[in-house]
Amino acid sequence: MSKSRLFNDTPYLPFAAHDTQQDTSLEIPDGDIRTLRELAHTYAEIAYLPEQKDRMNRWKAINDLKGGRPVLWANEVCWHEMNVEDELTMRCQSELGLRLENMMRKTIYQWRHFGGDMVVEPVIDAPYIIQNTGFGIEAVADIAETNSESTIASRHFHNQIHCMEDLEKIKTPVIQVDHKRTKEFLECYQMIFDGILPVRTKGCSGFWYAPWDDIVLWMGAQDVLTMLYDDPDLMHALIERLTNAYDAALNQFAELGLLASNNCNVRIGSGGYGYTGELSEDKGLFTPTEQMWGSATPQIFGSVSPAMHREFGVNYEMKWLKRFGLNYYGCCEPLHNRTNILEDIPNLRKISVSPWADVSVAAEHMRGKYAVSLKPSSAYLAYDSFPESLVREELETKFKALQGCCTEVIIKDISTVRNEPERLWRWMEIAMETAAKYE
Repeated sequence: MSKSRLFNDTPYLPFAAHDTQQDTSLEIPDGDIRTLRELAHTYAEIAYLPEQKDRMNRWKAINDLKGGRPVLWANEVCWHEMNVEDELTMRCQSELGLRLENMMRKTIYQWRHFGGDMVVEPVIDAPYIIQNTGFGIEAVADIAETNSESTIASRHFHNQIHCMEDLEKIKTPVIQVDHKRTKEFLECYQMIFDGILPVRTKGCSGFWYAPWDDIVLWMGAQDVLTMLYDDPDLMHALIERLTNAYDAALNQFAELGLLASNNCNVRIGSGGYGYTGELSEDKGLFTPTEQMWGSATPQIFGSVSPAMHREFGVNYEMKWLKRFGLNYYGCCEPLHNRTNILEDIPNLRKISVSPWADVSVAAEHMRGKYAVSLKPSSAYLAYDSFPESLVREELETKFKALQGCCTEVIIKDISTVRNEPERLWRWMEIAMETAAKYE
């Protein structure tokens, strides 16, 4: 299924067609409740540590361009390879119990082993139960899996967009919320965590806005790149139709009161947390987009010219990004030599500097103007043996180049640690030691 991702732990994907948790049973066995409450006590002990506030302030200083040492966080982890001494072994039996247990075990595990500057807030978020009709078109792909326990697989996508008539396949999502079911989830969560952690119903605190990712899923990367040159009129009509569909769906989320602040420990774009002093910290039911972070990325445009990137990417992304109080841009595409085409984006605050970017050039263009979202190479974690010296050398070189920049460091896209979780633990230790030199 073609899915546009939501970067927080709410259990729904805003623009994928589905009825989220509508049929999930809220009957929780007593054994599951005991397991969840035991984990919740540990989770709460971490969340109430005084150092959480200090960590929030470090992220805030980077996001507000006030300086400080680079802050670090790991994301997109190969969790199927990380279990040590049953720390990640699930014990619940019910579907809902397993979801909550999975969230808490991973949070506690990361805090203990490769936390970096991660922040754990003392609250449990219950979901809004949302029905979504989606875009009306799904990816059709041949899938080659190498590990059934992993979410990573190779895919060959079949093109479903060949002519103007095919654009009719793309529909505007219709978003609805089941308030009765949402209330039932809240009451269930409150029963489970009573006396340990507060529970709130929280809406969507940020979207992964990457319409060209959707188009790649519907057409295949090669056909997208070819058609940008061979049939630009079709591709303009395609991205305009999808842009309008996204915008209409966002309007519905706003009208239904389903947007929540991402000025918190929520991932922004492909980067880190959204703590800032420049947006509302209101953790209430509804936050307008003007008080939220937005983000955008056209990853496939790393393979086209800056002019084409502007024509088919930035020019259409502006409709989305102008609605937000602060913005994050980019993911894996190298942007070090393209900051000039991003300058017109309103409230642009942070730009991704991927493993394929020239960090020195990026620093020259971004120092004092934008925060840097540095993505070191995760490939070292997959070597036959873990090359500590190469990891340290890469980080030293990049941190030196970025002196004077406000920098977050996100180790991500971790497809394997060769079944040696300690590699990631050690990577984070080395990164923290190196970052400390650049206070």
